[in-house]
Amino acid sequence: MPDIVVMFFLLGLFAGLLKSDLTIPKAAYDTLSLLLMLTIGLKGGMALHGAISWSLVGELALIALLGGLLPLLVLPVLRHIVKLTWADSASIAAHYGSVSAGTFAVVLTYVESHQLVFGAQTTLYLVMLELPAIIVALALYRKFKADSDTVTTNAGNAAIWHETLTNRGVILLAGGVLIGWMYGPLEGAQVTQLLTGAFKGVLALFLLEMGLTAAETLRPFPWRQWKALAFAIITPLVFAMIGVMSGSAMNLPEGSTLILATLLASASYIAAPAAIRSAIPDANIGLAMLLSLGITFPFNVTVGIPMYHSWVNYFAGI
Repeated sequence: MPDIVVMFFLLGLFAGLLKSDLTIPKAAYDTLSLLLMLTIGLKGGMALHGAISWSLVGELALIALLGGLLPLLVLPVLRHIVKLTWADSASIAAHYGSVSAGTFAVVLTYVESHQLVFGAQTTLYLVMLELPAIIVALALYRKFKADSDTVTTNAGNAAIWHETLTNRGVILLAGGVLIGWMYGPLEGAQVTQLLTGAFKGVLALFLLEMGLTAAETLRPFPWRQWKALAFAIITPLVFAMIGVMSGSAMNLPEGSTLILATLLASASYIAAPAAIRSAIPDANIGLAMLLSLGITFPFNVTVGIPMYHSWVNYFAGI
């Protein structure tokens, strides 16, 4: 059976498709997402307590490089095969190059429940992959479609950098890592145990809301966008394979490789929409959310993660 937290997502998806009056108040959802990202950061920081080394720098640099390369792979596909506008192509490239904190939480739970070995720095993968894809996708968009006014462009770049780097997800993840690293699992236990102990419960409620939201993006089902829908299934498979091969090449532990593959297969629905909405006003954010949250997220948390785990085991046996 799938992990119990995945069943909460399926419950929300089922309720949404049935047009149930089940809702989670926005304030409650905001609280859940804040707790989720902060706790993910704390868990990673506490695991890094006393274990930081310079050898991590090269590993994290390679991870960030992967994040910057992904939009370069999908932008031509979106523009010339899926036949989207430059604005929508850049927008979706940013969403699929960036990563999903919700998917990370699910794969982290999967790894822990299956007792797979993973490195504490995997939380930093989430931080390192969040930003490069957004920046690269926006740079590509500006290259092809941006206004030639230098002053306007510079002002826009400054705003994009500020909004991206001060996004609440980035602040909470990075801040949580720092606090967890400073205090460790013992010194700050009165606070951290409360958060980490409730992690799976918070994740379950968060996924319940994600199921409701995913169902909303699928009504009515956009059959005319079949190329984009196919992209939302095929791309995670390709990116996950890149993650598996990259993790194997870097000799990462089994759990770390699975986390990296799943992160690369995921698509952002928090950080990327926040940055794209103001940076590319003519992009169809609804389409990006349909693909990332309505198609790719359910695929990864229900089918993808176990599949990627089998790929990791296959490569390990070669």
